[in-house]
Amino acid sequence: MASNTSRHQVTVPSGAGRAQIFLRMLGPAYLVAVGYMDPGNWATDLAAGSRYGYALLWVVGLSSLMAVLIQSLCCRFGIATGLDLAQACSRLLDRRLRIPLWLMAEVAIVACDLAELLGSAIALKLLFGLPLAWGVALTAGDTLLLLMLERYGVRRLEALVIALVALVGTCFTVELLLVQPDWRAVLVGFLPHPSSLRDGQQLYLAAGILGATVMPHNLYLHTALMQSRRWSDRQDARHRALRYANLDTMLALSFAFLVNASILVVAGGSFHGRLAEPVTDLAQAYRLLTPLLGTSLAGVLFGIGLLAAGQSSTLTGTLAGQVVMEGFLDLRLSEWQRRLLTRSLALLPALVTVILLGDQATTGLLILSQVVLSLQLPFAVIPLMWFCGKRDLMGDLRTPIWLQMAGWTCAGLILLLKTSLLASVLKGG
Repeated sequence: MASNTSRHQVTVPSGAGRAQIFLRMLGPAYLVAVGYMDPGNWATDLAAGSRYGYALLWVVGLSSLMAVLIQSLCCRFGIATGLDLAQACSRLLDRRLRIPLWLMAEVAIVACDLAELLGSAIALKLLFGLPLAWGVALTAGDTLLLLMLERYGVRRLEALVIALVALVGTCFTVELLLVQPDWRAVLVGFLPHPSSLRDGQQLYLAAGILGATVMPHNLYLHTALMQSRRWSDRQDARHRALRYANLDTMLALSFAFLVNASILVVAGGSFHGRLAEPVTDLAQAYRLLTPLLGTSLAGVLFGIGLLAAGQSSTLTGTLAGQVVMEGFLDLRLSEWQRRLLTRSLALLPALVTVILLGDQATTGLLILSQVVLSLQLPFAVIPLMWFCGKRDLMGDLRTPIWLQMAGWTCAGLILLLKTSLLASVLKGG
């Protein structure tokens, strides 16, 4: 069964010029990149900037380089095999692993959707004063309207996500102009200084930033999105496709890096050294930006950016859910059915937490969602790395040895940091 993401394929003509080819290839990586600037990333960057200023900017840069490498392997795999990662796991691994891997992938998608749901609900409360419980309930059906665009082709869906990502970027560009940070100190923050991580709390935040680089659903989604482009049958077509897909990935994730770095810089320039206690809550940051920067525009832009980030991230999470269900089970649901299933599973814990424990419990729930994602990552990244090294599967696009070593190193570091982060959370640290 054809993947849900490839029903409206974009044809790349064999005789097209470079500019035309690039424009045809532009898009898939942006659907993935929004996962790198979701509300969970916002909370981590906010805490790091308000507590340590610009000192952890180098961790943001390192995590972005690792993300580019892992997602480029997704491009390579999707182009080489014509399969997405879920299909490959279902067909090429032991059949007894199919259902467990599918369930783990579904849990990861629901956990990710929980973070996006809470981020959107918080943004609605900040911007419009909507009670958090109402905002949570309202987000149950919000993305259905956006998914209607997919009926008109994947390009319109990609254009919508790119527009939302651009909105987030615009908001933080204005925020940086309002903050007017010390740019010399910002540049120094990008210089690696691992010795500073001896501080347990700084190590914890660094692990949180690095640990959020790769999410399981992004691996499934990106490999599937490679099937949305149809190339000619020329012998060199796959290599050309890979070059342009890698360029698309590098540009999209570079933009995500700039957004994450901007969040940390805004937090560092606005809160670090100016408050008795660091700011770790999204709502608290929204309330404090206006008095500290002297204009209500700062808080409004922060809320708009958070809402756009939450909406774009939850949209791609729905697509990933369809890819996973279809790849593992050969079962396709309509967009609204898939959206309703995923959001219903995320809605219950969010509503129960807000109603019984109050708004202040949402931060803990955000952390819990990231912990769940940490547990699921090995079951996506390890099969990807293994598949990419198989010559009989990848053919002439088999990952070179040096790139395999770099990929396994990055995957191992991410898994180690996510495990450390999980252990720290369980210990209450």
